Amino acid sequence: MFQMLQRIGHLRRLFAAFFLGCFALGLVGQVAAQGDHVLVAEVDGAINPVSERFISRVINQAHEEGAEMLVITLDTPGGLLDSTRGIVQELLNAPLPVAVYVWPSGAQAASAGTFVTAAAHFAVMAPGTNIGAASPVTAGGGDIPETLENKVVEDTSALMRSIAAERNRNADALEDTIVNATAYDAEEAVRLNVVDFTATGVANLLEQVDGLTVETSEGPKTLETQGLEQRNVKMNLIERFLDFLADPNVSFILLSLGGMGLVIELLNPGGIVPGLVGVVFLILAFVSFGNLPVNWAGVGLIGLAMALLVAELMIAGFGVFGVGSIICFILGGLLLFNNFGAPDPGGLDIGVNPWLVGSLAGVFGVGGLWLLRTMVRSRRGERQDRPSKPELLGTVGEVVHELAPRGTVLITDEIWTAISEDGTVIPIGEKVIVRGLEGVVLTVVRSQRSAG
Repeated sequence: MFQMLQRIGHLRRLFAAFFLGCFALGLVGQVAAQGDHVLVAEVDGAINPVSERFISRVINQAHEEGAEMLVITLDTPGGLLDSTRGIVQELLNAPLPVAVYVWPSGAQAASAGTFVTAAAHFAVMAPGTNIGAASPVTAGGGDIPETLENKVVEDTSALMRSIAAERNRNADALEDTIVNATAYDAEEAVRLNVVDFTATGVANLLEQVDGLTVETSEGPKTLETQGLEQRNVKMNLIERFLDFLADPNVSFILLSLGGMGLVIELLNPGGIVPGLVGVVFLILAFVSFGNLPVNWAGVGLIGLAMALLVAELMIAGFGVFGVGSIICFILGGLLLFNNFGAPDPGGLDIGVNPWLVGSLAGVFGVGGLWLLRTMVRSRRGERQDRPSKPELLGTVGEVVHELAPRGTVLITDEIWTAISEDGTVIPIGEKVIVRGLEGVVLTVVRSQRSAG
């Protein structure tokens, strides 16, 4: 008994040492995380809600870790106005010093990127980069009506002037990027006080800001950045996935394939896989829409195209619905992100590639015709091994997928879409008799009832 108590005492001491060690390691890790360092984040691509949330996250992360400052390397062709305003607000109210660094050589801070760069405590460019050309255009990349253009130009110019006043930059030169679509190379931007200085890398940037004092939302901060550790932070897996979905072409493909999956499921009830895949693709398409300026009229036209395709395949042979389906599909794809005047702070073209629209329309058109021809030939017994049309009326078959009241039945070794004549549910395995044929859809009744 005494030995057992001794062992229990040893175990308690071991557990206590273990937990104390874990606690100490946690403290060391926390201290290490809060040690002197600079956080470096990369934004490469269009400015959209995903990049807005990413920048907001890294600002909070840098502040919570006690980083000396945050450096955001930027290379963007432009982006969305709402997301740009959100990022500008985050930068102007940042609790720690933030530098936006247009990098590497050959990079640009066009349109929306001009606003983002100008809003940072330090606006920096690498040699061989450019900034500017922030004239408002439509979401599709074209010119907007004159009256609306004047309102948008005044609004975005006011935003740029307020940024310039807050950061002591050249308001006239920055406003020119909006009014006259002016762009500057790195040397011109420094000379005109559009940005603060040029740097050949992040380390060189840190050397130049060392000892400078900036005003943050938590008060003045004097930087000590010479030789500090650089810790890189990138988009996490979910952010990268959402950024991938925030592509108009990807969104259009997901919507099209999702709709086609549901069409296949409607024509062949019980297939499950096409319907499931279609639903997943549609969900992903709507997630994508949350990060893009979608035009719901375009979504409606694509939905109508799918409905017309179903009608064409069900009626089998009129052709009008098929042509209408292709026309609606093309119009829907072209209008999917065209908001007829919705402004963008720069020249970023947000729209589906017309070649992609045409290619998918052609694929779906040819595929629909092939499917229609196959279904009609199969239903009419025009296969090579069945040269004459079978007499379907009165033929006995078996339910393959429950008729509730629509499902599928097996007739003469062929799977048919069928409807219960009186609307009652006919379970799997039940024998049925064909009472009618409309297009490629059979009307059936229970065999026992017909015999009675």
